[in-house]
Amino acid sequence: MKLTATALGLCVTSALLAGCGGGDGSGPGGGGGDVVDGGTFTMSLSQDPGNLDPQMSAGSALFTVTQFAYDSLLSVNPDDGEIQSALAKEWSAEGTTVSLTLADGVTCADGTEMTPSLVADNLNFVADPKNQSPFLGTFLPAEAKATGDDAAGTVTIELAAPAPFVLNGLASLPMVCPSGLEDRKSLAQGTSGTGPYELTEAAPGESYTYTIRDGYTWGPDGATTDTEGLPDEVVIKITENETTAANLLLSGEINAAQVLGPDAKRLQGAKLFEATTSGIIGEQWYNQAEGRVTSDPAVRMALTQAVDLDELQKVLTSGTGGPATTLAVSEPTSCPGDSASGSLPAHDPDAAADLLEQAGWTEGDDGIRTKDGKPLELVFIYQNNTGAGGAAASELAVQQWKELGAKVTATAQNETTLTGTIFGAGDWDISWVSLNVNAPDQLVPFLSGPAAPDGTNFAAIKNDEYDAAVKDVMSVPGVEGCDAWLEAESTLIANADIVPFANSSVTTFGNGAEFQTPGNLVPTSIRMMAK
Repeated sequence: MKLTATALGLCVTSALLAGCGGGDGSGPGGGGGDVVDGGTFTMSLSQDPGNLDPQMSAGSALFTVTQFAYDSLLSVNPDDGEIQSALAKEWSAEGTTVSLTLADGVTCADGTEMTPSLVADNLNFVADPKNQSPFLGTFLPAEAKATGDDAAGTVTIELAAPAPFVLNGLASLPMVCPSGLEDRKSLAQGTSGTGPYELTEAAPGESYTYTIRDGYTWGPDGATTDTEGLPDEVVIKITENETTAANLLLSGEINAAQVLGPDAKRLQGAKLFEATTSGIIGEQWYNQAEGRVTSDPAVRMALTQAVDLDELQKVLTSGTGGPATTLAVSEPTSCPGDSASGSLPAHDPDAAADLLEQAGWTEGDDGIRTKDGKPLELVFIYQNNTGAGGAAASELAVQQWKELGAKVTATAQNETTLTGTIFGAGDWDISWVSLNVNAPDQLVPFLSGPAAPDGTNFAAIKNDEYDAAVKDVMSVPGVEGCDAWLEAESTLIANADIVPFANSSVTTFGNGAEFQTPGNLVPTSIRMMAK
């Protein structure tokens, strides 16, 4: 979806729910084995990425595969959050000016040199509102203007206003090579990047095959493809059924898969390699567009009070997760803290019913509330890749809303369909979409500004208090403004503009391979292991 929404949602910087970490060192594919060069690394992905243009969707599936063929200007140390090199070997951010010096010898897969002027073309493409890149305002501040000096090897970005986490954003923005910039349609089922792998075969809905590049030396923090243990080939296999993915992993037919729920327990019992991270898995949004029943603040608050968020969290995570903390929790988190627990409306079905009565929604003999002759009908959509817990939690929520007097139609959608629904101003009132990012400013375009389809504010949120707080904190450098960012988030949560209710640890299991997943699986971290 348009966000790396990782395993469970959109991705806005890191894969919606992917992890960073190692394994327990035991069992098939676990640590302690011998590293072997070459071979094929096969990874299961629950959703097809769709159009492969890396700058035109922030869906978690696309964000996952983008890492293999494309590079960003910078990278982030998964342990401490420090900015590291990637395409740029030097960088600075002072006031409204960002300066970058490109690494030497960076080339595209077709042999073309990646120059500062080409980087500037990339940045200016994203910065142009006409191009409707979801990364504008998320990874690149609005009204940014870039220039490249090929002779000096430098790129300069001038910002319209200070941006506290601008370098973090640049670490998630993929750069496209000249052939792709000149023919965007060619990117739909092809790649044009400087990354460690190149797409060599695409079978949409089935698999995508990437082949390693020789001479790649400009990966995150200087990573290269000469490193022992990297596979010569990577195959991304689309496997929507989680149980099937788990079975393929156990049999050794695939090397990596992100698995939740009961199947995850099976894999843990087999002592497979594990890379785990925490992220938001339960996040409730309301469509506040004019004409939707959920545009009424009273209805949004009543629907929030009607559900037992603690119970939903336990069901959704199969008892392995915990309550939500902040809106930006993807590792490494820029502003750790808790903006949620003290702000979430309390579970109170009686208060919810009273609120609807006051708003003119009266309960009929059939238990359904009506207003001006129209029933309280709601369209509820949620992602279909959250395992058995997701289906059970959605059923529980629907039941509690029905007890309130609402008639709810619930539909599970894959990432591509759900993204099209919410960003295309489609038919929905309530959605469960997990937006995982690591810096709070990356959420601003999704929580304010133009509504979809004109902007990325897909829920059409308009919260003046949040907007004012963001305007003030944008001028505060980095982590110095974290307290203010958390307070701004709390205003949205308390108003039921967004309802985060569950965090969870999500694990990517490995068999015959080890890797790191700080948000997304890092291609240069893959190590093939002897079986």
